[in-house]
Amino acid sequence: MSPGWSLSRWAPDTWAARIRSSRSSPRAGSRRFVSNRLIAALLALLALAGCARAPEVHPALWLVEGPKGEKAWLFGTIHALPAPVEWRSAKVDAALKAADRLVLEVADITDDAKTAKAFADLAQSPGLPPLEARVQPALRDDLAEDLAAGGLKPGSLDPYETWAAALMLQNAAAAAGDNDSGNGIDRAIALAWRGPIEEFEGARAQLAIFDALPEAEQRALLDAVLIEADGREVQLRDLEQAWATGNMDLIARVTDEDFAKAPALREELLVGRNRAWLGKLEAMLAGGARPFVAVGAAHLAGRDGLPAMLAARGWKVTRLQ
Repeated sequence: MSPGWSLSRWAPDTWAARIRSSRSSPRAGSRRFVSNRLIAALLALLALAGCARAPEVHPALWLVEGPKGEKAWLFGTIHALPAPVEWRSAKVDAALKAADRLVLEVADITDDAKTAKAFADLAQSPGLPPLEARVQPALRDDLAEDLAAGGLKPGSLDPYETWAAALMLQNAAAAAGDNDSGNGIDRAIALAWRGPIEEFEGARAQLAIFDALPEAEQRALLDAVLIEADGREVQLRDLEQAWATGNMDLIARVTDEDFAKAPALREELLVGRNRAWLGKLEAMLAGGARPFVAVGAAHLAGRDGLPAMLAARGWKVTRLQ
């Protein structure tokens, strides 16, 4: 999902981590509608990077058990890092050995060409107004800055739908950052796994979530990309450390804050997706599968996370790590 680009990072589960801007000066007179961490779709998504330098990495891991011996494991991932980390532990290895399939947000997470095609199919529409006209007047200078900083010509994003332009600008601004989806844990697990891989969504379905957003919400995403939040780098490093240490309370709190002013986006990008995944996971368990589920950590955090949803449905959910 990341044009500029490696379009393989354009799905919420793969491009979420490249949030760092190429500019250091704050944007005055702008209001923050949705955080850049959120756009990165988070979801948890979230762009965590400092953990690569942490001496111990123990991401959150749960065991899910049912009354008939059903078993599944839930593992919180991060979709990009500045360098590879040793994400495996004895408990993770034991879970992987006991599982009969790996379940990711996107099964073919390493297929950049397929994701690029999905993006190309959805990203453009005829007859769109110029991108500048879709931006708040107070942010139009910021749009010009972002285009120039990303090596994009004025008007070059006009054919793109607002959500797609937002993601492309997001990536352009992040190009100077040190995170790389090639170091993401989802990708590392997929490369290490030797059994069947299934998916909750797929790249096209993830992009379709953005494509289906009402125009007003797409413009809120674009505004968020153009607004530079003070202290963003520190916040991202804190989240990276939270992922590395399995601090799900912090991840849940930050996610709640990010969505506080955008309840519709929370439903579209987080809760609704988790609910859909819950149904698919329960169907797998009912069929006798023993899945190891590896998804962005934000999808496992808080009251709307998969562990909480499963517990509410009567499954026994035990935190292992």
